[in-house]
Amino acid sequence: MHLHATLHYDAGVARVGRMLADTGFVEEKLLASGALSHHANVVGDPDRGFTVTTRREMPTDSIPPQFRTFVGSTLEVRHVEAWEPLVDGERKGSVVLEIVGAPVRFTGRLQLAPDGEGTVVEVDGELKATLPLFASALEEAASGAVRGALDAEQGAGAAWLARHPD
Repeated sequence: MHLHATLHYDAGVARVGRMLADTGFVEEKLLASGALSHHANVVGDPDRGFTVTTRREMPTDSIPPQFRTFVGSTLEVRHVEAWEPLVDGERKGSVVLEIVGAPVRFTGRLQLAPDGEGTVVEVDGELKATLPLFASALEEAASGAVRGALDAEQGAGAAWLARHPD
């Protein structure tokens, strides 16, 4: 299933890049997504490129009831974003998200670009479930969860930027 999402921030590309590379922000977005527990690690820096690796335990309330027996009461979500250095006012990256214990994986590209006086983050990729007969239902459920996490990230980002003016 193809998944595309756009996040908007009222700050420049360099400032949004610094936010995305800030461990404090990463932890805030994980909590905003509803994580029951989490771990975040940022390697590198916003000037040269960086990688954000997270692991979070999520409730399964967004999973259809008929599939909860396969995954239990919580899900472990592993998420890696690798951001390249800023080039010509834009930044590109890649993302991989896996739900441990469930046959669901999202792989995609990221782009951070100017949008008027703000910044837009484009997320574009493929969400795949490999459980025969149930793949489309699992992909639909996972798509909703991924979109919910991105909405939470945008809200956490707006709040973080308001608290951390340059």
